[in-house]
Amino acid sequence: MSEYKKLTEQDLAAIEKIVPRERILWANEINEEYSHDELTATPSYPDLVVRATSAEEISGVLKYANQEKIAVTPRGAGTGLVGASVAVEHGIMIDTTLMNHFLELDEENLTLTLEPGVLLMEIYQYVEPKGLFYPPDPGEKTATIGGNISTNAGGMRAVKYGVTRDFVRGLEVVLADGTILELGGKSVKNSSGYDLKDMIIGSEGTLAFITKAILKLLPLPQKNVSLLVPFPSLAQAIGTVPLIVKSKAIPTAIEFMEREVIMDSEKFLGSSFPDNSADAYLLLKFDGNSTKEIEEAYDGVAQICLEQGALDVLIADTDERADAIWKTRGSFLQAISGSTTQMDEVDACVPRSKVNEFVEFVHSLQDEMHVRIKCFGHAGDGNLHVYILRDDLDEQAWGKVLLATMDKMYAKARDLGGKVSGEHGIGLAKKPYLKEDLDPAAIKVMQGIKKAFDPNNILNPRKVCFD
Repeated sequence: MSEYKKLTEQDLAAIEKIVPRERILWANEINEEYSHDELTATPSYPDLVVRATSAEEISGVLKYANQEKIAVTPRGAGTGLVGASVAVEHGIMIDTTLMNHFLELDEENLTLTLEPGVLLMEIYQYVEPKGLFYPPDPGEKTATIGGNISTNAGGMRAVKYGVTRDFVRGLEVVLADGTILELGGKSVKNSSGYDLKDMIIGSEGTLAFITKAILKLLPLPQKNVSLLVPFPSLAQAIGTVPLIVKSKAIPTAIEFMEREVIMDSEKFLGSSFPDNSADAYLLLKFDGNSTKEIEEAYDGVAQICLEQGALDVLIADTDERADAIWKTRGSFLQAISGSTTQMDEVDACVPRSKVNEFVEFVHSLQDEMHVRIKCFGHAGDGNLHVYILRDDLDEQAWGKVLLATMDKMYAKARDLGGKVSGEHGIGLAKKPYLKEDLDPAAIKVMQGIKKAFDPNNILNPRKVCFD
Protein backbone atom coordinates (compact mmCIF):
# COMPACT_ATOMS: atom_id res chain seq x y z
CA MET A 1 0.00 0.00 0.00
CA SER A 2 1.45 3.36 -1.01
CA GLU A 3 1.95 6.16 1.53
CA TYR A 4 0.68 9.59 0.52
CA LYS A 5 1.44 13.04 1.77
CA LYS A 6 -1.15 14.76 3.93
CA LEU A 7 -1.68 18.25 2.55
CA THR A 8 -0.63 21.30 4.52
CA GLU A 9 -1.03 25.07 4.16
CA GLN A 10 2.25 25.01 2.24
CA ASP A 11 0.72 22.70 -0.36
CA LEU A 12 -2.33 24.98 -0.59
CA ALA A 13 -0.02 27.91 -1.28
CA ALA A 14 1.74 25.94 -4.03
CA ILE A 15 -1.56 24.96 -5.69
CA GLU A 16 -2.71 28.61 -5.54
CA LYS A 17 0.15 29.46 -7.90
CA ILE A 18 -1.40 27.08 -10.46
CA VAL A 19 -5.14 27.64 -9.92
CA PRO A 20 -6.78 30.83 -8.57
CA ARG A 21 -7.79 30.57 -4.91
CA GLU A 22 -11.47 31.20 -5.71
CA ARG A 23 -11.55 27.85 -7.54
CA ILE A 24 -9.93 25.91 -4.71
CA LEU A 25 -11.87 24.37 -1.82
CA TRP A 26 -9.81 23.75 1.31
CA ALA A 27 -10.61 21.99 4.59
CA ASN A 28 -14.07 23.09 5.85
CA GLU A 29 -14.88 24.70 2.50
CA ILE A 30 -15.30 21.24 0.94
CA ASN A 31 -18.97 20.33 0.49
CA GLU A 32 -20.36 16.99 1.68
CA GLU A 33 -21.21 16.03 -1.91
CA TYR A 34 -17.48 15.59 -2.64
CA SER A 35 -17.23 12.80 -0.05
CA HIS A 36 -19.27 10.17 -1.87
CA ASP A 37 -20.85 9.09 -5.15
CA GLU A 38 -24.42 7.85 -5.71
CA LEU A 39 -24.01 4.63 -3.72
CA THR A 40 -20.97 5.04 -1.46
CA ALA A 41 -22.15 4.78 2.15
CA THR A 42 -18.93 5.63 4.03
CA PRO A 43 -17.81 9.21 3.31
CA SER A 44 -14.18 10.05 2.55
CA TYR A 45 -13.22 13.68 2.02
CA PRO A 46 -10.37 15.03 -0.10
CA ASP A 47 -8.00 17.45 1.61
CA LEU A 48 -8.39 19.92 -1.25
CA VAL A 49 -10.65 20.32 -4.28
CA VAL A 50 -9.49 22.04 -7.47
CA ARG A 51 -12.22 23.21 -9.84
CA ALA A 52 -10.12 23.11 -12.98
CA THR A 53 -10.85 24.97 -16.21
CA SER A 54 -8.05 23.76 -18.50
CA ALA A 55 -5.65 20.96 -19.32
CA GLU A 56 -2.80 23.31 -18.41
CA GLU A 57 -4.14 23.74 -14.86
CA ILE A 58 -4.57 19.99 -14.47
CA SER A 59 -1.07 19.47 -15.84
CA GLY A 60 0.37 21.82 -13.22
CA VAL A 61 -1.53 20.20 -10.38
CA LEU A 62 -0.55 16.68 -11.42
CA LYS A 63 3.11 17.66 -11.84
CA TYR A 64 3.14 19.04 -8.30
CA ALA A 65 1.20 16.07 -6.88
CA ASN A 66 3.57 13.62 -8.56
CA GLN A 67 6.62 15.38 -7.13
CA GLU A 68 5.11 15.49 -3.63
CA LYS A 69 3.48 12.01 -3.70
CA ILE A 70 -0.06 13.32 -3.23
CA ALA A 71 -3.06 11.18 -4.22
CA VAL A 72 -5.28 12.69 -6.94
CA THR A 73 -8.92 11.73 -7.56
CA PRO A 74 -10.67 12.76 -10.82
CA ARG A 75 -14.29 13.81 -10.40
CA GLY A 76 -17.08 14.66 -12.79
CA ALA A 77 -20.71 14.83 -11.69
CA GLY A 78 -20.25 12.16 -9.01
CA THR A 79 -23.01 9.93 -10.40
CA GLY A 80 -20.95 6.71 -10.25
CA LEU A 81 -22.04 3.63 -8.33
CA VAL A 82 -18.75 1.92 -7.37
CA GLY A 83 -16.76 4.58 -5.52
CA ALA A 84 -14.42 5.42 -8.41
CA SER A 85 -14.75 9.17 -7.80
CA VAL A 86 -14.35 8.98 -4.01
CA ALA A 87 -11.07 10.24 -2.51
CA VAL A 88 -10.28 7.21 -0.36
CA GLU A 89 -6.67 8.41 0.07
CA HIS A 90 -7.84 12.03 0.56
CA GLY A 91 -5.27 14.30 -1.15
CA ILE A 92 -6.38 16.42 -4.13
CA MET A 93 -9.67 16.01 -5.97
CA ILE A 94 -9.87 17.61 -9.43
CA ASP A 95 -13.44 18.57 -10.31
CA THR A 96 -13.99 18.92 -14.10
CA THR A 97 -17.53 20.28 -14.07
CA LEU A 98 -16.34 23.76 -15.11
CA MET A 99 -14.67 22.22 -18.19
CA ASN A 100 -18.05 21.96 -19.87
CA HIS A 101 -17.58 23.54 -23.29
CA PHE A 102 -18.26 22.29 -26.81
CA LEU A 103 -15.10 23.03 -28.79
CA GLU A 104 -15.93 22.00 -32.36
CA LEU A 105 -18.72 20.36 -34.29
CA ASP A 106 -17.24 19.02 -37.53
CA GLU A 107 -20.20 18.14 -39.73
CA GLU A 108 -17.97 17.00 -42.59
CA ASN A 109 -16.15 14.40 -40.51
CA LEU A 110 -19.13 13.77 -38.19
CA THR A 111 -17.17 14.47 -35.01
CA LEU A 112 -17.80 16.51 -31.88
CA THR A 113 -14.87 17.82 -29.84
CA LEU A 114 -15.69 18.76 -26.26
CA GLU A 115 -14.39 19.06 -22.70
CA PRO A 116 -14.90 16.28 -20.12
CA GLY A 117 -17.40 18.17 -17.95
CA VAL A 118 -20.12 18.33 -20.62
CA LEU A 119 -23.18 16.38 -19.46
CA LEU A 120 -24.54 13.51 -21.53
CA MET A 121 -27.94 15.14 -21.88
CA GLU A 122 -26.27 18.33 -23.14
CA ILE A 123 -24.64 16.37 -25.96
CA TYR A 124 -28.03 15.15 -27.16
CA GLN A 125 -29.49 18.66 -26.92
CA TYR A 126 -26.56 20.08 -28.88
CA VAL A 127 -26.33 17.66 -31.80
CA GLU A 128 -29.87 16.43 -32.43
CA PRO A 129 -31.31 19.77 -33.64
CA LYS A 130 -28.54 19.68 -36.23
CA GLY A 131 -29.71 16.26 -37.47
CA LEU A 132 -26.86 14.39 -35.75
CA PHE A 133 -26.84 11.53 -33.27
CA TYR A 134 -24.60 10.41 -30.39
CA PRO A 135 -25.79 6.83 -29.83
CA PRO A 136 -24.46 5.80 -26.34
CA ASP A 137 -27.36 6.04 -23.90
CA PRO A 138 -26.37 5.35 -20.26
CA GLY A 139 -29.26 5.68 -17.83
CA GLU A 140 -27.84 8.66 -15.92
CA LYS A 141 -28.14 11.59 -18.31
CA THR A 142 -26.59 14.03 -15.81
CA ALA A 143 -23.28 12.14 -15.89
CA THR A 144 -20.33 13.88 -17.57
CA ILE A 145 -18.84 12.58 -20.80
CA GLY A 146 -15.50 12.29 -19.00
CA GLY A 147 -17.10 9.91 -16.51
CA ASN A 148 -18.77 7.95 -19.33
CA ILE A 149 -15.42 7.53 -21.08
CA SER A 150 -13.66 6.60 -17.84
CA THR A 151 -16.10 3.73 -17.22
CA ASN A 152 -16.80 2.85 -20.87
CA ALA A 153 -20.48 3.38 -20.13
CA GLY A 154 -23.01 1.36 -22.09
CA GLY A 155 -26.74 1.90 -21.81
CA MET A 156 -29.88 0.77 -23.54
CA ARG A 157 -28.86 1.43 -27.16
CA ALA A 158 -25.77 -0.76 -26.91
CA VAL A 159 -27.58 -3.66 -28.62
CA LYS A 160 -27.51 -1.90 -31.98
CA TYR A 161 -24.84 0.78 -31.64
CA GLY A 162 -22.30 -0.42 -29.08
CA VAL A 163 -20.83 1.34 -26.04
CA THR A 164 -18.91 4.56 -25.36
CA ARG A 165 -15.58 3.14 -26.58
CA ASP A 166 -17.08 2.66 -30.04
CA PHE A 167 -17.73 6.41 -30.31
CA VAL A 168 -14.48 7.91 -29.02
CA ARG A 169 -12.18 8.88 -31.89
CA GLY A 170 -9.61 10.85 -29.93
CA LEU A 171 -8.59 11.99 -26.45
CA GLU A 172 -6.43 14.64 -24.90
CA VAL A 173 -5.11 13.36 -21.56
CA VAL A 174 -2.72 14.49 -18.87
CA LEU A 175 -0.29 11.88 -17.55
CA ALA A 176 0.66 11.57 -13.89
CA ASP A 177 3.82 13.65 -14.38
CA GLY A 178 1.87 16.50 -16.01
CA THR A 179 2.61 15.63 -19.65
CA ILE A 180 -0.26 16.57 -21.97
CA LEU A 181 -0.77 13.90 -24.61
CA GLU A 182 -2.97 13.68 -27.72
CA LEU A 183 -4.28 10.20 -28.55
CA GLY A 184 -6.20 9.25 -31.69
CA GLY A 185 -7.96 11.94 -33.71
CA LYS A 186 -10.58 12.40 -36.41
CA SER A 187 -9.29 9.60 -38.63
CA VAL A 188 -11.72 6.72 -39.02
CA LYS A 189 -8.95 4.07 -39.11
CA ASN A 190 -5.80 3.82 -37.04
CA SER A 191 -3.38 0.89 -36.93
CA SER A 192 -0.44 2.98 -35.79
CA GLY A 193 1.09 1.15 -32.85
CA TYR A 194 -0.52 0.33 -29.52
CA ASP A 195 -3.96 1.90 -29.09
CA LEU A 196 -3.32 3.96 -25.97
CA LYS A 197 -6.64 5.76 -26.44
CA ASP A 198 -8.61 2.57 -25.97
CA MET A 199 -6.48 1.71 -22.96
CA ILE A 200 -7.51 4.96 -21.27
CA ILE A 201 -11.20 4.35 -21.98
CA GLY A 202 -12.63 2.35 -19.09
CA SER A 203 -9.57 2.83 -16.86
CA GLU A 204 -11.55 4.91 -14.32
CA GLY A 205 -8.94 7.65 -14.02
CA THR A 206 -6.16 5.32 -12.90
CA LEU A 207 -3.93 5.77 -15.97
CA ALA A 208 -4.40 9.36 -17.12
CA PHE A 209 -6.67 12.37 -16.70
CA ILE A 210 -9.06 13.03 -19.62
CA THR A 211 -9.20 16.72 -20.59
CA LYS A 212 -10.74 16.61 -24.08
CA ALA A 213 -12.56 14.10 -26.28
CA ILE A 214 -13.37 13.76 -29.96
CA LEU A 215 -16.63 11.83 -30.35
CA LYS A 216 -17.94 10.07 -33.43
CA LEU A 217 -21.46 11.08 -34.50
CA LEU A 218 -24.01 9.52 -36.84
CA PRO A 219 -26.89 10.97 -38.86
CA LEU A 220 -29.96 11.21 -36.62
CA PRO A 221 -32.54 8.47 -37.33
CA GLN A 222 -35.74 10.11 -38.50
CA LYS A 223 -38.23 7.66 -37.01
CA ASN A 224 -38.47 5.43 -33.95
CA VAL A 225 -41.06 3.09 -32.51
CA SER A 226 -41.20 1.26 -29.18
CA LEU A 227 -42.85 -2.08 -28.46
CA LEU A 228 -44.07 -3.06 -25.00
CA VAL A 229 -44.53 -6.82 -24.86
CA PRO A 230 -46.16 -8.44 -21.80
CA PHE A 231 -45.35 -12.09 -21.04
CA PRO A 232 -46.88 -14.52 -18.53
CA SER A 233 -43.44 -15.19 -17.03
CA LEU A 234 -39.94 -13.77 -17.02
CA ALA A 235 -38.60 -17.07 -18.36
CA GLN A 236 -40.72 -16.70 -21.49
CA ALA A 237 -39.72 -13.06 -21.91
CA ILE A 238 -36.00 -13.67 -21.53
CA GLY A 239 -36.18 -16.85 -23.61
CA THR A 240 -37.49 -14.82 -26.53
CA VAL A 241 -34.48 -12.49 -26.61
CA PRO A 242 -32.00 -14.84 -28.37
CA LEU A 243 -34.61 -15.45 -31.09
CA ILE A 244 -35.02 -11.69 -31.60
CA VAL A 245 -31.25 -11.22 -31.74
CA LYS A 246 -30.89 -14.03 -34.32
CA SER A 247 -33.59 -12.53 -36.55
CA LYS A 248 -32.72 -10.08 -39.29
CA ALA A 249 -34.19 -7.20 -37.28
CA ILE A 250 -31.78 -5.24 -35.08
CA PRO A 251 -33.60 -3.45 -32.27
CA THR A 252 -32.01 -0.32 -30.85
CA ALA A 253 -32.75 -1.60 -27.34
CA ILE A 254 -34.10 -4.74 -25.66
CA GLU A 255 -34.92 -4.25 -21.97
CA PHE A 256 -36.57 -6.59 -19.47
CA MET A 257 -38.78 -5.45 -16.60
CA GLU A 258 -40.76 -7.14 -13.84
CA ARG A 259 -44.03 -6.04 -12.31
CA GLU A 260 -42.64 -5.31 -8.84
CA VAL A 261 -40.06 -2.84 -10.16
CA ILE A 262 -42.70 -1.19 -12.37
CA MET A 263 -44.89 -0.76 -9.27
CA ASP A 264 -41.99 0.96 -7.47
CA SER A 265 -41.65 3.30 -10.43
CA GLU A 266 -45.39 4.04 -10.56
CA LYS A 267 -45.28 5.05 -6.90
CA PHE A 268 -42.15 7.14 -7.42
CA LEU A 269 -43.49 8.96 -10.50
CA GLY A 270 -47.08 9.19 -9.33
CA SER A 271 -48.31 7.91 -12.68
CA SER A 272 -49.59 4.62 -14.08
CA PHE A 273 -47.70 2.32 -16.43
CA PRO A 274 -49.53 1.78 -19.76
CA ASP A 275 -50.14 -1.92 -19.08
CA ASN A 276 -50.63 -4.04 -15.95
CA SER A 277 -51.55 -7.39 -17.47
CA ALA A 278 -48.33 -9.31 -16.86
CA ASP A 279 -45.56 -10.20 -14.43
CA ALA A 280 -42.80 -9.60 -16.98
CA TYR A 281 -42.22 -7.39 -20.01
CA LEU A 282 -39.82 -6.87 -22.84
CA LEU A 283 -39.41 -3.28 -23.95
CA LEU A 284 -37.97 -2.87 -27.44
CA LYS A 285 -37.08 0.14 -29.52
CA PHE A 286 -36.49 0.38 -33.25
CA ASP A 287 -35.12 3.34 -35.17
CA GLY A 288 -34.55 4.12 -38.84
CA ASN A 289 -35.12 6.66 -41.57
CA SER A 290 -38.64 5.68 -42.62
CA THR A 291 -41.79 4.23 -41.13
CA LYS A 292 -41.67 1.40 -43.67
CA GLU A 293 -38.11 0.45 -42.65
CA ILE A 294 -39.08 0.29 -38.98
CA GLU A 295 -42.34 -1.57 -39.60
CA GLU A 296 -40.50 -4.26 -41.53
CA ALA A 297 -38.17 -4.69 -38.57
CA TYR A 298 -40.72 -4.78 -35.77
CA ASP A 299 -43.40 -6.83 -37.56
CA GLY A 300 -41.13 -9.87 -37.57
CA VAL A 301 -40.11 -9.32 -33.94
CA ALA A 302 -43.74 -8.95 -32.87
CA GLN A 303 -44.54 -12.28 -34.52
CA ILE A 304 -41.62 -13.96 -32.74
CA CYS A 305 -42.86 -12.63 -29.39
CA LEU A 306 -46.42 -13.87 -29.97
CA GLU A 307 -45.15 -17.29 -31.02
CA GLN A 308 -43.20 -17.47 -27.74
CA GLY A 309 -46.29 -16.82 -25.63
CA ALA A 310 -46.51 -13.03 -25.40
CA LEU A 311 -49.90 -11.86 -24.18
CA ASP A 312 -49.92 -8.89 -26.54
CA VAL A 313 -47.67 -6.51 -28.46
CA LEU A 314 -48.37 -2.87 -27.65
CA ILE A 315 -47.00 -0.42 -30.23
CA ALA A 316 -45.96 3.02 -29.00
CA ASP A 317 -45.71 4.90 -32.27
CA THR A 318 -46.10 8.43 -30.90
CA ASP A 319 -43.68 10.38 -28.74
CA GLU A 320 -46.29 10.70 -25.99
CA ARG A 321 -46.89 6.95 -25.74
CA ALA A 322 -43.22 6.05 -25.95
CA ASP A 323 -42.19 8.71 -23.42
CA ALA A 324 -44.60 7.31 -20.84
CA ILE A 325 -43.00 3.87 -21.11
CA TRP A 326 -39.37 4.97 -21.24
CA LYS A 327 -39.88 7.46 -18.41
CA THR A 328 -40.92 4.53 -16.23
CA ARG A 329 -37.88 2.51 -17.30
CA GLY A 330 -35.58 5.49 -16.75
CA SER A 331 -36.79 5.99 -13.18
CA PHE A 332 -36.10 2.44 -11.93
CA LEU A 333 -32.88 3.24 -10.05
CA GLN A 334 -34.38 6.25 -8.25
CA ALA A 335 -37.60 4.38 -7.54
CA ILE A 336 -35.81 1.41 -5.99
CA SER A 337 -33.54 3.71 -3.98
CA GLY A 338 -36.56 5.56 -2.63
CA SER A 339 -38.15 2.31 -1.45
CA THR A 340 -35.39 1.43 1.05
CA THR A 341 -32.90 2.92 3.51
CA GLN A 342 -29.74 1.90 1.64
CA MET A 343 -28.77 -0.36 -1.24
CA ASP A 344 -25.87 -1.71 -3.22
CA GLU A 345 -25.66 -3.00 -6.76
CA VAL A 346 -24.38 -5.93 -8.77
CA ASP A 347 -23.68 -4.88 -12.37
CA ALA A 348 -22.95 -8.33 -13.76
CA CYS A 349 -22.96 -9.21 -17.44
CA VAL A 350 -23.71 -12.78 -18.58
CA PRO A 351 -24.24 -14.38 -22.00
CA ARG A 352 -27.68 -13.56 -23.39
CA SER A 353 -28.72 -17.20 -23.20
CA LYS A 354 -27.99 -17.23 -19.46
CA VAL A 355 -29.92 -14.10 -18.42
CA ASN A 356 -33.01 -15.99 -17.26
CA GLU A 357 -30.96 -18.51 -15.27
CA PHE A 358 -29.15 -15.67 -13.51
CA VAL A 359 -32.37 -13.78 -12.75
CA GLU A 360 -34.03 -16.93 -11.38
CA PHE A 361 -30.98 -17.45 -9.18
CA VAL A 362 -31.28 -13.88 -7.92
CA HIS A 363 -34.94 -14.48 -7.05
CA SER A 364 -34.02 -17.58 -5.06
CA LEU A 365 -31.51 -15.59 -3.03
CA GLN A 366 -34.26 -13.40 -1.56
CA ASP A 367 -35.62 -16.32 0.48
CA GLU A 368 -32.21 -17.83 1.17
CA MET A 369 -30.62 -14.59 2.41
CA HIS A 370 -33.78 -13.01 3.87
CA VAL A 371 -33.27 -9.76 2.01
CA ARG A 372 -35.20 -7.87 -0.67
CA ILE A 373 -33.60 -7.83 -4.12
CA LYS A 374 -34.78 -5.90 -7.18
CA CYS A 375 -33.61 -6.60 -10.71
CA PHE A 376 -33.91 -5.15 -14.21
CA GLY A 377 -31.56 -4.72 -17.13
CA HIS A 378 -30.46 -4.90 -20.71
CA ALA A 379 -31.71 -8.24 -21.99
CA GLY A 380 -30.23 -7.56 -25.40
CA ASP A 381 -26.64 -7.62 -24.15
CA GLY A 382 -26.95 -9.65 -20.94
CA ASN A 383 -26.18 -6.76 -18.57
CA LEU A 384 -28.14 -7.11 -15.32
CA HIS A 385 -28.67 -4.45 -12.66
CA VAL A 386 -29.41 -6.15 -9.36
CA TYR A 387 -30.05 -4.12 -6.21
CA ILE A 388 -29.78 -5.54 -2.70
CA LEU A 389 -31.91 -3.53 -0.25
CA ARG A 390 -31.08 -2.88 3.39
CA ASP A 391 -34.55 -1.86 4.65
CA ASP A 392 -34.51 -2.10 8.49
CA LEU A 393 -31.35 -4.22 8.95
CA ASP A 394 -28.86 -2.86 11.48
CA GLU A 395 -25.30 -2.02 10.38
CA GLN A 396 -23.79 -5.36 11.36
CA ALA A 397 -26.54 -7.49 9.85
CA TRP A 398 -26.54 -5.40 6.67
CA GLY A 399 -22.81 -5.72 6.17
CA LYS A 400 -22.95 -9.48 6.67
CA VAL A 401 -25.90 -10.18 4.37
CA LEU A 402 -24.67 -7.78 1.68
CA LEU A 403 -21.25 -9.43 1.47
CA ALA A 404 -22.67 -12.96 1.45
CA THR A 405 -25.32 -12.14 -1.17
CA MET A 406 -22.82 -10.42 -3.46
CA ASP A 407 -20.39 -13.31 -3.12
CA LYS A 408 -23.09 -15.72 -4.27
CA MET A 409 -24.19 -13.54 -7.18
CA TYR A 410 -20.71 -12.96 -8.56
CA ALA A 411 -19.87 -16.64 -8.17
CA LYS A 412 -22.99 -17.53 -10.15
CA ALA A 413 -22.15 -14.97 -12.85
CA ARG A 414 -18.68 -16.53 -13.20
CA ASP A 415 -20.19 -20.02 -13.43
CA LEU A 416 -22.39 -18.79 -16.28
CA GLY A 417 -19.41 -17.34 -18.16
CA GLY A 418 -20.18 -13.76 -17.16
CA LYS A 419 -18.17 -10.73 -16.07
CA VAL A 420 -18.09 -8.54 -12.97
CA SER A 421 -19.25 -5.31 -14.59
CA GLY A 422 -21.08 -4.57 -17.80
CA GLU A 423 -20.96 -0.78 -17.69
CA HIS A 424 -20.55 0.74 -14.22
CA GLY A 425 -16.89 -0.10 -13.70
CA ILE A 426 -14.96 -1.55 -10.77
CA GLY A 427 -13.90 1.44 -8.68
CA LEU A 428 -13.27 0.55 -5.07
CA ALA A 429 -16.38 -1.50 -4.36
CA LYS A 430 -15.95 -4.32 -6.89
CA LYS A 431 -12.17 -4.88 -6.66
CA PRO A 432 -12.34 -8.21 -4.78
CA TYR A 433 -14.65 -9.67 -7.41
CA LEU A 434 -12.51 -8.50 -10.31
CA LYS A 435 -9.50 -10.25 -8.81
CA GLU A 436 -11.51 -13.47 -8.57
CA ASP A 437 -12.65 -13.04 -12.17
CA LEU A 438 -9.29 -12.35 -13.83
CA ASP A 439 -6.37 -14.65 -14.47
CA PRO A 440 -3.47 -13.67 -12.18
CA ALA A 441 -1.34 -13.21 -15.29
CA ALA A 442 -3.83 -10.63 -16.60
CA ILE A 443 -3.74 -8.74 -13.30
CA LYS A 444 0.05 -8.71 -13.44
CA VAL A 445 -0.06 -7.22 -16.95
CA MET A 446 -2.57 -4.58 -15.82
CA GLN A 447 -0.40 -3.67 -12.86
CA GLY A 448 2.55 -3.31 -15.20
CA ILE A 449 0.53 -0.96 -17.41
CA LYS A 450 -0.45 1.08 -14.34
CA LYS A 451 3.22 1.31 -13.32
CA ALA A 452 4.21 2.53 -16.79
CA PHE A 453 1.57 5.27 -16.82
CA ASP A 454 1.74 6.22 -13.15
CA PRO A 455 5.00 5.11 -11.44
CA ASN A 456 4.17 6.83 -8.14
CA ASN A 457 0.58 5.52 -8.08
CA ILE A 458 -0.97 8.95 -7.50
CA LEU A 459 -3.86 8.65 -9.99
CA ASN A 460 -7.06 7.43 -8.34
CA PRO A 461 -5.24 5.02 -6.01
CA ARG A 462 -6.88 1.86 -4.63
CA LYS A 463 -9.29 1.67 -7.56
CA VAL A 464 -9.81 -1.17 -10.09
CA CYS A 465 -7.16 -3.85 -9.35
CA PHE A 466 -4.25 -1.62 -8.33
CA ASP A 467 -2.92 -1.19 -4.79
